[in-house]
Amino acid sequence: MVSITDPISPAIAHAKRILFEPFDLRKWFVLGFCAFLANLGSGGGSYNYNGNPFDRTNRGARPDFQAVTSWIGEHLPLVIALGILLFVVILALTVLFQWLSSRGQFMFLDGVAHDRAEIAEPWTRFRTPGNQVFRFRLMLMLVGLALFLVCGGLGVLIALPDIHARTFGSSALTALVGAGGLLVLGSLALGVLSLLLRDFVVPIMYRRGLDTSAAWAVLREELLPGHTWHFVGFYLMTLLLWIPASLLILVACCLTCCVALLPYLSSVVCLPLFVFFRCYSLGFLEQFGDDWRIIETTEPQI
Repeated sequence: MVSITDPISPAIAHAKRILFEPFDLRKWFVLGFCAFLANLGSGGGSYNYNGNPFDRTNRGARPDFQAVTSWIGEHLPLVIALGILLFVVILALTVLFQWLSSRGQFMFLDGVAHDRAEIAEPWTRFRTPGNQVFRFRLMLMLVGLALFLVCGGLGVLIALPDIHARTFGSSALTALVGAGGLLVLGSLALGVLSLLLRDFVVPIMYRRGLDTSAAWAVLREELLPGHTWHFVGFYLMTLLLWIPASLLILVACCLTCCVALLPYLSSVVCLPLFVFFRCYSLGFLEQFGDDWRIIETTEPQI
């Protein structure tokens, strides 16, 4: 029987065993660095600060963009060049983060599964599977970019009459519903693939030494048939578990005066949560048979 709740207690116990029995500060920093790599570029840890909240001198005044628009009009080639440069820099950083994160996922998985904190050796050992996952994630990113461009272009074409008329009418509404709905559905599908890749395809590659395509085939042919709703339940439970986890992160932020929000340090402070959720997906996978037992446990000495 496959359960979405049974793996929770073993995941808590293994996280406690790794991090607190005994407590090793070096292990926290090393394993936290692996968790930082694994989650690099995932969107977490980005917070916006919108100025001094106590500054009310211009509160309620309408901003005047006339000077800005005039300057842009006078220096349009420079603005375009800077925009292209900014896009290239952001794209390069995104690709770099995806590459580091792809190998970091294997490093963090290995550390959690075998209760060890190493960086150099697993970084070299997981070079090939990490690059394979990176290529797949890069393909997903390119598909997402193409989807955005296609939906955006389609929306503009449909709404063109209203754009010329400078009104929001039936054409604009059709574009919003049609192109926007297509973009949402496509993004949802890409998001599901990314989650399955992180939670199950990477462990399958790790366990059986397969490449990305073969691991996807194993997931599709051996695990999903007859258990699709169990996987849906797994992600619903994960979403529910993130509610108290988010509260714990908020408490950690308050207790550390927001130091817990800094890159890398946030992974160290919140390491129990990262370890737990990694153990939870591995525990869910173990229910499909002993062949899928990835977490290594030591029997107590008598």
